[in-house]
Amino acid sequence: MGTNATQSEIQRLTHEAEALTREVVAAPFRLRTYRFIRKILVGFILVSIANVIFSYFFYTPKMYRINRDNRELIVKYRILQDRIRTAQGRLDEIRYRDNYVYRPLFSTDTLSIPEVWQPYPSAKYAAMAEDEFAPLMVGTWRQLDAFARQLYLASVSFDELQRLSHNKEELAAAVPALWPIDRKALRNNYIGAFNMRRLHPKLGYIRPHKGIDFGCDRGTPVYATGDATVEIASENGYNGGYGRMILLDHEFGYKTRYAHLNKVLVKPGERVVRGQVIAETGNTGISTGPHLHYEVIHKGVPVNPINYFDRNMTAEEYDRLMAEMRETNFE
Repeated sequence: MGTNATQSEIQRLTHEAEALTREVVAAPFRLRTYRFIRKILVGFILVSIANVIFSYFFYTPKMYRINRDNRELIVKYRILQDRIRTAQGRLDEIRYRDNYVYRPLFSTDTLSIPEVWQPYPSAKYAAMAEDEFAPLMVGTWRQLDAFARQLYLASVSFDELQRLSHNKEELAAAVPALWPIDRKALRNNYIGAFNMRRLHPKLGYIRPHKGIDFGCDRGTPVYATGDATVEIASENGYNGGYGRMILLDHEFGYKTRYAHLNKVLVKPGERVVRGQVIAETGNTGISTGPHLHYEVIHKGVPVNPINYFDRNMTAEEYDRLMAEMRETNFE
């Protein structure tokens, strides 16, 4: 029994000695590991601090590449701006020929799409607002978008001219190019001016004068100024102050109105030709004296009829005619 107890005690002491030995060995290992990790972290922090300081005072290869790319981007945007300006100049030349060569050839007004000249809202470019180069980028894109809208206008205009070219003879006969009354019938050469903002002599408030007035005697013959179909031929009624009135549809976007008539000599749906007598002047509706109120309407917009009279008149004759025109007191 004594021997067994002694052996058990020896084994227990042996196990305790082995455990202590393992702990003694493990403790320095953990300490070394901790110290090693600490050195790595301290080294990483020092390197990071050094890198920040170095980057602040000196360019790194990466920063050189970024700056080089930025410079190239700026150059590309400048080149794009130059190309847009060059293209814009060519487009302006095309629009000039469209307005002053091609359209006068077909006796048609300048095409107007007001939305083309309205810039896009700033929200369209919001994604670029925070960028370092936002002024350059947004300015370029606004320039490009404006060019695209004007290019669309030119495209629509030429599409219209192409359609007109296929019907040039019909267009030439339809354009309201004739005087609606004999110029000899004018009373004291009295022609009331076209004015989209004018004080009405009878109503007493600002009201657009969408046509021109020809002072003449009651019963003066009124001529169709171009081939057309009678859209309205009203022999009675107020008609918004127009009195007895005729509205002709010349197609190709043109309509003409003849108002304050004494007699209406045509019917709705009737086909009339240039120079045909369609009415007699009068003093019906809101009017202060016998005269003819005459309008030219292109694509729903009133335009100055004087621009369609006698396309062969000289510049001096045109200026003299415009000088003779004055505010009308007829309506």
